[in-house]
This record gives sequence, structure tokens and C-alpha cells, in this order.
Amino acid sequence: MSAADEPIEPHDPRVGAYSEAEVDALLLELHERGRALGIVWPSATTEGVVDGRVLVRFGNAPTATLLNLLALLKDRP
Repeated sequence: MSAADEPIEPHDPRVGAYSEAEVDALLLELHERGRALGIVWPSATTEGVVDGRVLVRFGNAPTATLLNLLALLKDRP
């Protein structure tokens, strides 16, 4: 397994580079990719910024959780 396959940790410095608008776009992608698999979070939105990191509202998850979910969905055939 390469480093690119490893989950992103919530405190990974790369996460702080995402703006709220970029995270909103990632949420749209999550909705589109997840819909085919029955993964739906209609209430998932951004929840502000804490310590320079955008929070995502499905339990105030960090952006890293969103990125990891998208990576899993992209790996599916």
C-alpha cells in the first residue's frame, strides 16, 4: 500500500489548504458518487472553520473524513 492509499488524518497539513467553497464542491461530489451506492447525506454542509480547517456537518467531521470517504468511493469499480 502506497502513502497515497493511506487515510488522511484530521490534522494533516494538506487539509488546511481547502477553502469552504472547495469543501462544498467536495460535498457535491460525495452526493453524486454516493447516490448510486445509497450513501446519502442530504444535510451534509460545511460547518465553519476551526483552527484553519473547514468542518463538515455530519457530526462535525473534519474535512479529512470527507476526503477519505471520497477516496473510498473513487476506488469502487
